Amino acid sequence: MPIKIYKMDLSPPARSVMMACEVHGITAEMIDVNLIEQEHKTPQYLKMNPLHTVPVLEDGDLIISDRYVADVYGKDDSLYPKDIKQRAMVNQKLFFSNSTLFHRLRNITYYVLIEGMKIVPQRLYDDIEEAYGFLEEFLSRSKFLAGDHMTIADIAAISTVTSLLYVHPHDSKKYPKTVAWIKEMEKQPFCQKYNAPGSALLGKLFNEKIKS
Repeated sequence: MPIKIYKMDLSPPARSVMMACEVHGITAEMIDVNLIEQEHKTPQYLKMNPLHTVPVLEDGDLIISDRYVADVYGKDDSLYPKDIKQRAMVNQKLFFSNSTLFHRLRNITYYVLIEGMKIVPQRLYDDIEEAYGFLEEFLSRSKFLAGDHMTIADIAAISTVTSLLYVHPHDSKKYPKTVAWIKEMEKQPFCQKYNAPGSALLGKLFNEKIKS
């Protein structure tokens, strides 16, 4: 029985899980959950995930998130190392992706797409600019976020960074390491298949809401 992924293509975390499944060769049943239409707050969904977020990954009687995919279905540990120190580096960048990059994206997109905010405070754009600086610093130390090869931290981060660029484009001359990393990630087939369309759709909806 294939695992199930409850997702919305607009969601960077959902896209990161879809990409992780693709990388690991996992056949998954994709189930759309429309957050804008409040489908994540139905009694059935709340029973499955009280946090009413996407993605949700269902594998038999287990409901869990993305790192489970790498641990259980990874053909080797290159994407999520078992070595304690290497894994700590990956975890650090995963936390950075979730708590800094995605948090600062959501601070804008949630209120624009869901709450109808028309004018984004400059401080929220400044927060994104600061996050770009953090990302550039990490990438000045290694080709990828957690070392010299791609890990699930890169897969998680690229889904958010490509979305951030639609909300607040960066100065490519100011962040050359980030630009090189984005180009490398965007060449990956899994990124082209699952990330590019969702990021573009998010950008389209965001700009329509801002201009309306």
